[in-house]
Amino acid sequence: MKVFNNISAYTSEKPVVLTIGTFDGVHIGHRKIIERLTHSAEKEGLKSVILTFFPHPRMILNQNSDIKLLNTIDEKIRLLERMGLNALIIHPFDKAFSELSAEEFVQQILIEKLNLKKIIIGYDHRFGKNRTAGIEDLIIFGEKYHFEVEQISAQEIDEVSVSSTKIRKALEEGEINLANTYLGYNYFFNATVVEGKKLGRTIGFPTANLKVSENYKLIPKKGVYIVEVLLDNQKYNGMMNIGTNPTVNGTFQTIEVNILDFNRDIYEKSVQVSFLEKIREEQKFASVEELKSQLHKDWQTTIEYLKRHKKI
Repeated sequence: MKVFNNISAYTSEKPVVLTIGTFDGVHIGHRKIIERLTHSAEKEGLKSVILTFFPHPRMILNQNSDIKLLNTIDEKIRLLERMGLNALIIHPFDKAFSELSAEEFVQQILIEKLNLKKIIIGYDHRFGKNRTAGIEDLIIFGEKYHFEVEQISAQEIDEVSVSSTKIRKALEEGEINLANTYLGYNYFFNATVVEGKKLGRTIGFPTANLKVSENYKLIPKKGVYIVEVLLDNQKYNGMMNIGTNPTVNGTFQTIEVNILDFNRDIYEKSVQVSFLEKIREEQKFASVEELKSQLHKDWQTTIEYLKRHKKI
């Protein structure tokens, strides 16, 4: 899959079958649409292309939006690479782009830049300045500019939108199993190991303090989780805490992971953390000793889970 960071950078002599969307999460509903796209391209001898945008249009058109996304751009690229696409175009979304009329978008972008022959799109898709045009307009443009429009049904669109909503809601409520079921993979984030307070090592549970650079990345609900850590292409098991460390009067949220059977200096290293199971909510204990006792119980819960799922 070739990645283009601007529509103008895309070049191909072969005509295109296209779909457009944010594809946040690249979840099971999205994958059905992408499979249709790649199957159609193969059958009709076309290039399979996804057009997506970054920043998310809501970030530009609604400055007060505090939208949290399931994937960063890099994460989305890695997920889409597995889908057999020919090309992914990530176009910078800005005010100027949003001002294009519907026909300008079709003529200048879809036809002149992408050599469109077929578009697979939702029945409720809106496009053009102020999102004034819909699927009926696209069909008319298709007849005028000689491309086919294949609609994605209301039922299929509902599956996709419901999945996205449910995934975000599940993660915000700490329901990891439900989120992972809709995603079709374990929810994950990428982070850098940074300097922490080193409290964990004083109570027998040394942790790596993690920083997620992208402030738009959705972080699940505060609590303790069983996780898998990918470091230098090697997988490790761990338990992770998201929270403010209330027992020691913490004031801001941190993300700390205790990697099982691990004792290395990994400051400034990049890691990928995948969520397997939630153990419990964040709690404030009466003393550090009580916290230490609970961490031993969490560790035991983690070991039992890993054995049950044949991960150790």
